[in-house]
Amino acid sequence: MDNNDTVVKPKIGAYRRHLLICTGPRCAQQGESQALFDSLGEKFKAAGLDQGELRVKRSRVSCFAACKGGPVMCVQPDGTWYYNVTPENMDRIIERHLCGGEVVEDLVFHQGPGA
Repeated sequence: MDNNDTVVKPKIGAYRRHLLICTGPRCAQQGESQALFDSLGEKFKAAGLDQGELRVKRSRVSCFAACKGGPVMCVQPDGTWYYNVTPENMDRIIERHLCGGEVVEDLVFHQGPGA
């Protein structure tokens, strides 16, 4: 029997950007990163990012090895790394970057090759 006969191929809906949010214990000690992740469902719905061509997917990661200034988040495929992602700063990132396509420069600590 071929292995592909028993393994179900996963499916993911189309998305424009993928946010990777570190929820590990070292970049934000008081649970701010998990709270940020948990808040995004409502924030994405309010901004129209939960469906359609601007849809944003979100995932938790356990460690980026960038363990200061959290919450820390990476926007893919743009390769933009944000720090100090407070609720207010997340609102700026949603409005300017995820909806408007403009990087929020004062919150960027690294820019990867995706830009």
